[in-house]
Amino acid sequence: MPGSTDGSTKAMGVLTVGSLVAVTAYSVALGGNGWLWFGWVVLGLLTLGMVVTHGSA
Repeated sequence: MPGSTDGSTKAMGVLTVGSLVAVTAYSVALGGNGWLWFGWVVLGLLTLGMVVTHGSA
């Protein structure tokens, strides 16, 4: 992706990775929860959308 990402896209990426770690830790400690994984996938898709639209703008 050419250029650098703006602050909001970086923050969204950090939030996505942090939530992946949290959901994984929760799943390991207390068992899987489909809604948590669904929420993480939605967050990941939103982040990906932000990266793609920022790269094309």
